[in-house]
Amino acid sequence: MKINIQIDRLVVDGMDLPHSQRPLMQAAFERELGRLLGRGGLNNEVSSNVVLPSVHAPSIQMGNTNNADSFGQQVAQAVYRGIGQ
Repeated sequence: MKINIQIDRLVVDGMDLPHSQRPLMQAAFERELGRLLGRGGLNNEVSSNVVLPSVHAPSIQMGNTNNADSFGQQVAQAVYRGIGQ
């Protein structure tokens, strides 16, 4: 199965990640979301040619905000839950 997801903009309220950490967070986010989608797929409601103008993901606990990798994983998990898993 091939899954294509395009995210135009990711808004994380209440978080001020240093600019230098953003590429690390993005890479961790992409890896984790890919892993979750590969393992669990998509909900049937959003699995075929669906355009979602926005996804409201559940809140996450922001522990160590200096760890861009961990933060990216947490955001990906929240987004994955927000798209129907």
